[in-house]
Formats: sequence, C-alpha cells, structure tokens
Amino acid sequence: MDSINLSQISLTATDLGVIAGYFVLVAVIGVLVARRTHDDQDLFLAGRRLHWVPVGLSLFASNISSTTLIGLAGAAYTWGLAVANYEWMAAPILVLMALVFIPLYLNARIGTVPEWLEHRFDRRARRYFSVLTLLANILVDTAGTLFAGALVLASLVPGLDLFSAALLLAAIAASYTAAGGLAAVVYTDMLQAILLIIGACLVTWLGFAELGFDWGALVAATPPERLHLFLPLDDPNLPWLGTLIGVPVLGFYFWCTNQFIVQRVLGARTIAHARAGALLAGLLKLPVLFIMVLPGVMAIQILPGLEHGDQVFPALIAELLPVGLTGLILAALVAALMSSVDSTLNAAATLLTLDFIKPAWPSLGPRRTAWIGRAAIVFFMLLAAVIAPLIGHFEGLFHYLQTALSYLVPPVVAVFLLGAFVGRAGPRSALATLLGGHLISAVLFVLWLLGCMSLHFTLVAGLLFFVSAGIFLITSWRWPVSAIQRSSALWSPALSKPEPGMRWWWDYRLYGMLLLMLTLALVWNFH
Repeated sequence: MDSINLSQISLTATDLGVIAGYFVLVAVIGVLVARRTHDDQDLFLAGRRLHWVPVGLSLFASNISSTTLIGLAGAAYTWGLAVANYEWMAAPILVLMALVFIPLYLNARIGTVPEWLEHRFDRRARRYFSVLTLLANILVDTAGTLFAGALVLASLVPGLDLFSAALLLAAIAASYTAAGGLAAVVYTDMLQAILLIIGACLVTWLGFAELGFDWGALVAATPPERLHLFLPLDDPNLPWLGTLIGVPVLGFYFWCTNQFIVQRVLGARTIAHARAGALLAGLLKLPVLFIMVLPGVMAIQILPGLEHGDQVFPALIAELLPVGLTGLILAALVAALMSSVDSTLNAAATLLTLDFIKPAWPSLGPRRTAWIGRAAIVFFMLLAAVIAPLIGHFEGLFHYLQTALSYLVPPVVAVFLLGAFVGRAGPRSALATLLGGHLISAVLFVLWLLGCMSLHFTLVAGLLFFVSAGIFLITSWRWPVSAIQRSSALWSPALSKPEPGMRWWWDYRLYGMLLLMLTLALVWNFH
C-alpha cells in the first residue's frame, strides 16, 4: 500500500482554520516553554517539575498516536474488538508501574531508563539496552508513526510523496521539541490529548448515528467472533493465549521500560505525582475500546469492501463528517502524530546524550549538553523521515509494529521484571539474559522469515519471555552475588507505601484497585 485515497474530502475555510489554529497553539506553547529551557535537565526532564495531570495526559497522548488511530481501526475492521486487548492491558501494567517501578526509578534519580540497569547491574547492561531502545524508538516508534501521518497528508495534498510528507511532519514536531524539550512535549501533549478524545468521540458518535444508534442491529449484523476480546487458539490475528502471555510482555516493555513513555514519569515533581499520572493514563486507556476500536467494527457495515484495513479511519472521516468538523478530526489526527513523534525524538536524543555522549565527555556543561541534545533531535528527525516510507512494504502498520517488538523486547522485560525482585542476580545474569535471549530471538526470526515457523507474534513474545526468564534465574542460581554485593536498586514492600503525610484520598493504592476493577468489568462484558 502506497497511499490512502482521501481525495473525496473537501476542506472548507472552517476546516482549514481549525487546523491552522491547532498549529498556532502548538507554536505558542513551544515558544513559551522554550524560554524556560536552559540546560540538559530542562530539555530532557522538564526540570523534574511536572504535575500529575500533565504527566497522565501526556502518557495517554504519546501512546494514542496516529499509528493507533489508523492501526486500531484497521485491525478492528479486519478481525474485530480483540485488538482492544492491547489497550485495556495498559491499565493493570500501569498499576504495576505505580507500585514497583516508579519508586525504583525516581528514588534512583535516573535520567534514562537504561541508567537504572547500571544502578541495578552494570554499565554493560545499560549501554546494551540503550542501543536497543534507540533502534526501537527510531526504526519502530518514530518511523511507524510518521508513516501513518504521511499516508494521510500525502492523500490530502496532491503530488506530495510519502518522504516529503514524513519530512514535513517530522520537521514540525522536531522544531518545538528541540526548542522546549520535554516540557514542550508534555504541555503540547495536553492539548493533543483533548483533541484526540474529542475527535475520536465524534467519529464514534457519527458512526453509531449512521447505524441508527441500534446496538442490537450492530450485534446482529456483525460476525460474533468480531465482538469478543478473546479469540480461539488457532486464530491467525490474536489467539487468546497470545493475549494472556504475549500482550502483557509487549505492554510491560512499552509502559515500564520504553524511554519515550517513562521519560515524562521521570520528570514528575514527586513519586506521588508520577503515580497519579500513571493511573490517570491507565483510566484513559479503557474507553479506547469504544472510541477508537468500535468505529472499525461499525465500518464493516458503513464501508464494506475496503481493500486495506489502514484505509478505515481516514475513509470514515470522508464518509461521516459534516462540513466544518473535518478540520477538527484532521487536527486530532495530526495531534496524534505530533504527540508520539515529539516524544520519540526527545527520548532518542536523551538516550544518545545522557547514556553515551555525557559519560564519554563528563566535563560537558549543562548548556552545551542541551545543545548537543537539540542537534541529536534534528539528526533523528531526518533519519526517521527516510525510513518511514519503507514501512509501506509491510502487510499492515499494526502488524509491522507488533511483530518487530515481539522479537526485540522479551529479554529486556525479563531483566527488568526479575531484576527488580531477585536480589541474588548480578551483572552476569543480566548480560547472559540479554545476549542469550536475543540470540534465540534472532534464530526464531530467521525461521519465521524462511517460513519454517508460523507461531503468532504474541505467542513468540510469550515464549521468548519465559526462555529469557529461565536464563536469568538459572544464571542467578549458578553465579549469585553475595549479600554484601547486592544492589540497593531492588524493590521492597516499603517502597509501595504512599509518601509520608498523604491523606487517605491521595492513596494511589485505592485508585489502583478501582482501576483494576473497572478493567475486569470491561473484559468480562466483552470476553
């Protein structure tokens, strides 16, 4: 697939005004925040001043990218509601994040997630994971998001090729990210989160109106398997076992170890604000089933016969929106793109600068380090724009993203998850798990390319996690560290307690429990 045909969309002056207004607001926020961005702490961590509301909205907006809007609707059109398993799974993972990893990360005062591996194990583990995260951020996250946005932009602007569209979008995101750093990213994300929610709700409402607001008729006209979250074990799209053992692995990597997500948590002013922000993001993920996945199922009746799933969301815009609202939805789509691209660019620059350049030249001052980070943002912008058009050769955008991650992340998840609890494991265990796990991943990937293995990628992710966990535990038993050598970067029950002096209604554990109950109710109703 090279493009999406949106030539039937006609933009009125009102539509263009809404889109222009969005870009003006983003520019104003970028300029205002840039005035307070002076050194590397401001650029990469927003001076560690972020309130829980911006943290939560930014987490949500960075995750709900144009990749998600286009990819989720397309997958739902093809195989139903089960694609929402990737969304609701975020809620219990973010509860785990608040309980275990937020206090570990913030107490260590780290600037990058790989830095925690150095606290827990050694510098080799930190650099290994940092390189892996850099590759994933640019090749998977940034390039995939740019591809989704470029498809829409190239369809709206006659004669615009995918590379030029990707470069234009990346340049806009990079401009305010380089100027204002993480603070600019977070505060523009707040605007983008609001636009995303409004835009997605409008598409859902208008799609349901097209069906006469008749849920019974929708259920009756839709194949039953497309209205359930759990599909048969032999389902080629998402088998139920993959949901249970593979999706949590991918989700844990994304929410708990991915620099471009965790970075806004690291910038929170306190552990309490970081926890509240994480739980807010988890709460916002639950309605995604209704406002971003369900429209794809509705489109089975509204737009039958589409050739490719990635056409669904843009085609719904063309089919459903009255004059004047098209600009709002397209602004939401651009907002989705920007909220992810700015995050990944800032994260990649942070990793390169703090994990490699600053340790190599420790005498670099804060201001010079910040300028190096800005140069890195521009470099990664150009690299992602070059890679983005190549993604069109994959059978589906969502398939590209999840398949790539299923082979890359399971060994990392094993090291982080077990490393937080298994005190006897030392640097040997971490390095053996990363190297051994990725060696096995490479073998399985080659077998998959040669057609010798047909396991669904979620099953591959689960299998690789258990193998990697086995390597970690066996090596920790074979080469344990002594009690004296054990790292202080381990979780203990005391870390799960709220900060001293907090009122009972600020106890994150209460809201974490409520979030888990809401998640269970949602899954039970659509299982």
